[in-house]
Amino acid sequence: MRGIYLAGFDVFRADAARQGERLKALCLAHGFDGFYPLDNALPAGLAGRAAAQWIYEQNIGLIRRADLIMANLNAFRGLEPDSGTAFEVGYGAALGKPVWAYTDDARPLVAQAGTGREAARIVDAQGYTVEDFGLNVNLMLACAARVIVGDAQACLRQIAAAA
Repeated sequence: MRGIYLAGFDVFRADAARQGERLKALCLAHGFDGFYPLDNALPAGLAGRAAAQWIYEQNIGLIRRADLIMANLNAFRGLEPDSGTAFEVGYGAALGKPVWAYTDDARPLVAQAGTGREAARIVDAQGYTVEDFGLNVNLMLACAARVIVGDAQACLRQIAAAA
């Protein structure tokens, strides 16, 4: 059975372990084995930087073991996807693994973040240029992944149909 690394900020939810089990069950229902970042239990006694390093290494191992990546690119703590998830997408793409992603916002970035114009550019609330390629996520993510508008189940249906 092909394995899918389940990237996303779901690990920060209050019900993170339960959410992981739901995502893994969805994977199984579509013929895949889901690898969730919380599958590995942090060894007792690890804290701080050592704990962070251990988690990083375990997640890298799961990404390497997976056949493909599925990433939750919904906005997290602001307008952008989770930075850790963005790293995992890039890492999977660098390894040559197919990357699929989902988000519930189909609007282009200019509609999500643009607040005005300065000369010939669209800017956000802080005056930074908002890229206008018609994409609903940053071009580096959109070009590295096949982005599905919908939830994890909708993404898994598309992955299974393409397999």
